[in-house]
Amino acid sequence: MNPWQVEFTIEAEKDREALTRTQRLQVDKAIYKVSQNPLPQGEGGYGKPLGNKRSTNLTGLLKIKLVKLGIRVVYKIIRTEEVMKIIVVVARAEDEVYEIANRRIDK
Repeated sequence: MNPWQVEFTIEAEKDREALTRTQRLQVDKAIYKVSQNPLPQGEGGYGKPLGNKRSTNLTGLLKIKLVKLGIRVVYKIIRTEEVMKIIVVVARAEDEVYEIANRRIDK
């Protein structure tokens, strides 16, 4: 299976650039792995679906969790174009990550 095309929002690219070189390499490796099949786990993919998290509705978004780094990547898939759109790449508390994602998807 060919990897899906990966695109970053402007904000997500800034998030990525703010990481250390080592963090960036590990995040890129994880994104590449997931891009092989970014569909939700329920459809046989690697994506971990998000839903309602406290006051944020992230239905339709998925996450990659790099536990050792404490970094979360939130993305959405655009099925018609086979694009994996990265929304957030940050090392923050889980709730804060989802609040950031919610603000960015509302734009």
